[in-house]
Amino acid sequence: MATTQVLVLFALALLLTMLFAGVDSTRSNETWHEHAVENPDEVAAMVDMTIRNSTVRRRLGYFSCSTGNPIDDCWRCDRKWQLRRKHLATCSIGFGRNAIGGRDGRYYVVSDPNDDNPVNPKPGTLRHAVIQEEPLWIVFKRDMVITLKQELIMNSFKTIDGRGVNVHIANGACITIQYVTNIIIHGIHIHDCKPTGNAMVRSSPSHYGWRTMADGDGISIFGSSHIWIDHNSLSSCADGLIDAVMASTAITISNNYFTHHNEVMLLGHSDTYTRDKVMQVTIAYNHFGRGLIQRMPRCRHGYFHVVNNDYTHWEMYAIGGSASPTINSQGNRYLAPRNRFAKEVTKRDYAGHWQWKHWNWRSEGDLFLNGAFFTRSGSGRGASYARASSLAAKSSSLVGVITSNAGALNCRGGRRC
Repeated sequence: MATTQVLVLFALALLLTMLFAGVDSTRSNETWHEHAVENPDEVAAMVDMTIRNSTVRRRLGYFSCSTGNPIDDCWRCDRKWQLRRKHLATCSIGFGRNAIGGRDGRYYVVSDPNDDNPVNPKPGTLRHAVIQEEPLWIVFKRDMVITLKQELIMNSFKTIDGRGVNVHIANGACITIQYVTNIIIHGIHIHDCKPTGNAMVRSSPSHYGWRTMADGDGISIFGSSHIWIDHNSLSSCADGLIDAVMASTAITISNNYFTHHNEVMLLGHSDTYTRDKVMQVTIAYNHFGRGLIQRMPRCRHGYFHVVNNDYTHWEMYAIGGSASPTINSQGNRYLAPRNRFAKEVTKRDYAGHWQWKHWNWRSEGDLFLNGAFFTRSGSGRGASYARASSLAAKSSSLVGVITSNAGALNCRGGRRC
């Protein structure tokens, strides 16, 4: 057997061992969330190993359409992807890797873009689909622009899959993921979201209630787990593009294209809400593009793996935080703006140096361009910070390829997506 084949088989065996190895169920922290990962560093290492394996396969020519992006390489080479849509649910990585969405349910075809009655939605509308109790894989009959009158409140075990059509949720309310689990949102354009509320809104077939004013986030994740937000294009909302708060955890935000917005992403409710210490979010393969100002993301309390993203635009800073979050930056490409006062990638809030110097913020294998720099902190800097495998520094040179198709894809049936 060729040496390269032996190496690939060994790497695959090692990854399987990592995936199926048992973990100690003992909890030393009584606030630990039932969906939180026992050892976050192991998940970070698993993402790293998956990228390595995908890159090895690409170099050996196993997939002619392979890009080195392990999510895309999992499904985009399949010309019959539209007949095997639910295979997507096996392709996530990172903290949200177990999100199955509506994999175990039937398909629901949205045929009506209207949102005339948020209390009694019509069958065939997106609102009618997302409130159902059963698992559903939601697809769209044709291109459409959906302008929501009130927040789209999702029920558990739902996938919104916009592949094959051009779907915009725009110019009204947007998506709320509140106290639910197992949600996948893929292939949607989300923009120009507005504050709405002070109205009755249905959240399930058996319940509707009064909603106070919503901030106008593109996607608001509140007290939820096992969430995967992948290949969406988000811009120009009234508040955040994606916010996750109130002990939400097991989240992956991947392959999205963010543009034209001020406060892009908030992860953590407040400095005093310590239950967010359970929050674990993977931010991977996204493109933070033109017209962005800050919060890519802004973190509080939890554990955040920022890996292989392309940061081509920011005006104030890229990654910020307060309340001692752990931020693990690996293999990203940071291109600083021309403004010589905005070259720093990082920003700490509401803490003096004597406090934040103990926060664990690390950068490994990142590429810094045009004077960009990352201020590290915490015990043990550089490679000594890693507990296991770390991403090779050269991996940042692949970011342009890995993120080249970030955002909603232009997929058509019968063709590779």
